[in-house]
Amino acid sequence: MVNDIHKDKFGFIDGELDRRIERRQLRRLRSMVPLNGVEININGRAMLNFCSNDYLGLSTHPLLQKRSIEFIHKYGAGATASRLICGNYEIFDHVEEKLAALKQVEAALVLASGFQANISVIPALADQDSLILSDSLNHNSLIQGCRLARCKVIVYRHNNVSHLQQLLEENAGRGFSRVFIVTESVFSMDGDKADMGTLVGLAEEFNAFLIVDEAHATGVFGHQGMGLTCGHNVDLVIGTFGKAGGSFGAYLACSGKIRDFMINCCSGLIYSTALPPSVIGAIDAALELIPEMDHERAIVKKNAADLRAELHDMGWQTGQSSTQIIPLIIGKASDALAVSSRLEENGILITAIRPPSVPEGESRVRISLSALHTRSHIDQLVDVLKNCRNTK
Repeated sequence: MVNDIHKDKFGFIDGELDRRIERRQLRRLRSMVPLNGVEININGRAMLNFCSNDYLGLSTHPLLQKRSIEFIHKYGAGATASRLICGNYEIFDHVEEKLAALKQVEAALVLASGFQANISVIPALADQDSLILSDSLNHNSLIQGCRLARCKVIVYRHNNVSHLQQLLEENAGRGFSRVFIVTESVFSMDGDKADMGTLVGLAEEFNAFLIVDEAHATGVFGHQGMGLTCGHNVDLVIGTFGKAGGSFGAYLACSGKIRDFMINCCSGLIYSTALPPSVIGAIDAALELIPEMDHERAIVKKNAADLRAELHDMGWQTGQSSTQIIPLIIGKASDALAVSSRLEENGILITAIRPPSVPEGESRVRISLSALHTRSHIDQLVDVLKNCRNTK
């Protein structure tokens, strides 16, 4: 046996970092200071921000700030423990009741983050004899949640309900303890939407448990901005407040029975300190504002449709985007980085998205529109992208 006592224990770290540098996939953090809802300061330079998920501009809204401060003064800076110990302040009950009414469901449950929710909720529901059918373009948090469930997972072709139906038919009667369909409603990297009506119909036909992540739909789509699942018989909805909600945190919208189950079986809730009162204050204010923001939602949708049309005219590929998320699918990672750099040189922040966040050969820059973006802002973006096309 080779004595490797003197082997460099950090060698695997150096190897991975070197590999990422060589493939131009090394991620780095940059310090930024928000100036307002659509401008950000990087290294002393103000830039237009077209990659934020703050779709309604609520992160800088005075009511969210005011309510956060009020809740700090009343309840303190932290919740001090998990919700099952002593962190379940009365404000959680108030927010969850408000959210359940807006989502048109029996109950809601607030968790710390969307990633935490997805990696702990799915394993709580599934056992080793379960089957999970997962959309091929689901967010990494859903993918990790499916893996942590330690059961059979089959990936169906993106938004292909025929393929999903085929898999449901093939696996019916094969002895699985339960079958789950897991999808996003608005896909975070492609900006397209799931066919909610068909998914609900398939779940009912095959007695499957339907889980839908509404992170990028909450606030932007559906009745009163409550998402594409609103009004549909979806078994479990997962959403976040850190995007159109303007702050942080996640939620489940479901039946009272499922809520009780999660309180008893979801590790992400049981073993995590509750969200601080300031965040609950911001969530409370956002839930007050979002139902009344049809005008802002209309602005976002119109700007997205107009921008997509202009991009298509220039020859950019935007895939199946039909939402406020518009990917410019470029292909090579180096080319996506070059477009991102060109935009930054012209005062526009849109980061390049590369593998492993997207498949090989599908690197892109991902545009996210906010209700605070004006026509002038969009014109600046269009002008730079037009120049990028002309000089390729």
